[in-house]
Amino acid sequence: MADFTTEFWNLFVIVGVLVSVLACGVFLYFLSRKKINPGAVQTTGHTWDEDLAEFDNPLPRWWMILFYLTIVFALLYLALFPGLGNSQGSLGWSSKDQYEREIAKADARYGPIYAKFAAMSVEDTAQQPEAMAIGQRLFVNNCAQCHGTDARGAKGFPNLADNDWTWGGSGDAIKTAVLEGRQGIMPPMAAAVGSPADVENVAHYVLSLSGSAHDSIKASLGSTKFAACAACHGANGDGGPAMGAPRLNDKIWVYGGTAKAIVETINNGRHGVMPAWKDILGEEKSHLVAAYVYSLTAKPKAVASSQ
Repeated sequence: MADFTTEFWNLFVIVGVLVSVLACGVFLYFLSRKKINPGAVQTTGHTWDEDLAEFDNPLPRWWMILFYLTIVFALLYLALFPGLGNSQGSLGWSSKDQYEREIAKADARYGPIYAKFAAMSVEDTAQQPEAMAIGQRLFVNNCAQCHGTDARGAKGFPNLADNDWTWGGSGDAIKTAVLEGRQGIMPPMAAAVGSPADVENVAHYVLSLSGSAHDSIKASLGSTKFAACAACHGANGDGGPAMGAPRLNDKIWVYGGTAKAIVETINNGRHGVMPAWKDILGEEKSHLVAAYVYSLTAKPKAVASSQ
């Protein structure tokens, strides 16, 4: 109701709800007063398959009583809980308050656990089995929609288990990505590269950097045109973590590693967005997610026997 700015809509909803509920009671009342002669057979007049008739008998009394009880329940519910326009009901309940109470209860129970791991570095947290069990559940609930339950991604969504990092694979770099999100932007580069033929030649040169199948003649022709790309990706395709430019010489592709896919990338550019999770997960849960992701590609040292 917060979207309606006049009292008219509040009254409109209240009247509409009450009239609807009470109309059900009136309808049931008149149905319950209908009488039929004992032994008489009354139908609605509808017949199917020549002799299949629909009887018009009153509802059983126990069934009518149940319907009346639902009306009484509806009126009691509307008196106790929100449902009549802006009224919050006599109990003052709201889904927002219930959510906040449940969150506060969970924070009181799990907060000390999160705080314990938040005091460690991401790398050290990744060595704790309890932390990894929590981090995995947080990842599956919040990150698997894009990266998959196994964190291996899909087209347009990076594989987080291959030890190839666009922005850096340190614990702090991963945590920053979780908290702040990332914007992976490559502008269309066709005009800078040259003609459509030049674009195709550069695509084959890019494939050659990783030893992927390519046309060697086209790759040779595209090597000089790759200079337009080297400012971000490096002369040898090593990438640029500072600006989020991916490596091109490792056979790891987010949008596909064929000449056609690379040509499409050069012509149209790419804009990959990872949203920030700091307002959803918070600092401590993001820390656990980052540690879990870090553990997928790093090999943490063995946990000390005293822990």
